Amino acid sequence: MTLNMFEQFMSPTYLGLPLIGLALVLPLLLYPTPSRRWLGNRLLSLQAHLINRFVQQIFLPMNLSGHKWATLLTSVMIFLITLNLLGLLPYTFTPTTQLSLNLGLAVPLWLATVTIGMRNQPTHALGHLLPEGTPTPLIPVLIIIETISLFIRPLALGVRLTANLTAGHLLIQLISTATFVLLPLMPTVAILTTALLFLLTLLEIAVAMIQAYVFILLLSLYLQENV
Repeated sequence: MTLNMFEQFMSPTYLGLPLIGLALVLPLLLYPTPSRRWLGNRLLSLQAHLINRFVQQIFLPMNLSGHKWATLLTSVMIFLITLNLLGLLPYTFTPTTQLSLNLGLAVPLWLATVTIGMRNQPTHALGHLLPEGTPTPLIPVLIIIETISLFIRPLALGVRLTANLTAGHLLIQLISTATFVLLPLMPTVAILTTALLFLLTLLEIAVAMIQAYVFILLLSLYLQENV
C-alpha cells in the first residue's frame, strides 16, 4: 500500500525512455501564440491582463536594473503553474513533485542573483552577512550563520515546492481510496468523504498556483537584495 501511494511520483517510462521530458514540453503547447493583430481574442486579452498584473505586483518595489528579469521570472511562474495544475488531472504525472527538477530551477536562478550582487555591488552584498552594530565577539558566529542561511535559500525553494505538492497529492489519494472503500459499506459516510475530496481538490488548485507564485516572489526578493 505504501509503495503504491508513492508510485505516482515516479517518472513514467516508455520503451525505457523517461516521459518527464514530454511533460515538461506540454505546457508550451497549451498557451496561445500572441497575434500581431491590434485586437486579440478574449483568451489572449485575459492572458495579457494577468501577466501585466503579476509583473506590476512583483517588480513595482524593484529598481530599473531588476526589471530585466521580468520576462524570465514571469515565464518560470507560468511554467510552474501549468505543471502544477496539469498534475492534478487523473492519470497524469507532476514533474514538480521531483526535488531534482525544483532544485534545477532554484539553484541557477538563486546563483544568478548572488552573482549579480557580487559583481555590481560587492560591498553591499557582503554587508548582508553582518548586521550593523553587531558586538565584536559575535561577528564570527553571525557570519557563519548568515552564510549558511544564504546557501540554504535554493534548497528551501525546492523543498517547499516539492513538499507542498507531494503532501497534497498524497492527501487526495488517501481520501479518494477511503471513498471507494466506504462506498459499498457506508454510503452516507462515502458521500461526506466525496464532498471533502472535492473541497480538498479546490484547495490543491489554489496551492498549485500559490506555490508557484511564492517561488517567484522569493526569487524576486533575493534579486531585490542584489540589484
